[in-house]
Amino acid sequence: MTPQELANLAHLRRARDFIDREYARPLDVPTMAAGALMSPAHFSRQFKAAYGESPYNYLMTRRIERAMALLRAGSSVTDACMEVGCTSLGSFSSRFTEIVGITPSEYRSREHHAVKAMPNCIAKQQTRPDRNPAARATAT
Repeated sequence: MTPQELANLAHLRRARDFIDREYARPLDVPTMAAGALMSPAHFSRQFKAAYGESPYNYLMTRRIERAMALLRAGSSVTDACMEVGCTSLGSFSSRFTEIVGITPSEYRSREHHAVKAMPNCIAKQQTRPDRNPAARATAT
């Protein structure tokens, strides 16, 4: 890897950490790109090459992941939606269903005893939404 590629990767990691910390804020690609010291188009291409999904999809996956934890803890769907930075309940529910495979209400109503018994670091890993399970299944 060249020094420039290493520097770009460090900037991308910094931007990804920013997304992880600030997921509840209104974020757009130009804001994320500024943290990586790149133009929005270049940032989007580099981010997707490094992490396998666009910056916006990564942001939405993080938001849904946090919403899942809130729903397991008993939050209402509306409260979880607003808490993770989504402003449209309809869009949130559609994206949640797309990523998780069931509606937020259905997810909330399910029993999550096993997850509650796990340490948080394990629960986070085991419940992380997977955008492309078919690709992961063929890789193993």
